[in-house]
Amino acid sequence: MAKDFRELVVWEQAMALAERVYELTKELPGDERYGLVAQMRRAAVSVPSCIAEGNARASIPDYLRFVSMASGSLAELRTQTMLVARMSLASPRSTDSCLDQIARVDQLLKRLQSALRKTSQERAAPHSSRFPFPVSRP
Repeated sequence: MAKDFRELVVWEQAMALAERVYELTKELPGDERYGLVAQMRRAAVSVPSCIAEGNARASIPDYLRFVSMASGSLAELRTQTMLVARMSLASPRSTDSCLDQIARVDQLLKRLQSALRKTSQERAAPHSSRFPFPVSRP
């Protein structure tokens, strides 16, 4: 497991997504500055932030909770990007590119969750050599 969040591909890709969202939201009309622009940017920044905060936590359950929050923010961002596309508020090229990056980050988050769950289960599993002698009599 990575000791520093900056070593994680998912964090790097989430940072790239946040940059892409900032570029996309520059295309939105000015009257959306406090609406979709603010919401999309907040959700986009939340994804790598939650990954970093979870990585800094002392336990795997805490880490999983923050990865789950990152997934929630990503779903929120996907919905907002789809709305922008449906309303033709930005170019299809920009929204498609953003949605593609969202899909990449989503897959990486799922892999991180799976790895964390596996590690958590391995740590919680009782060792077969727990008792060096038979527990029951023959």
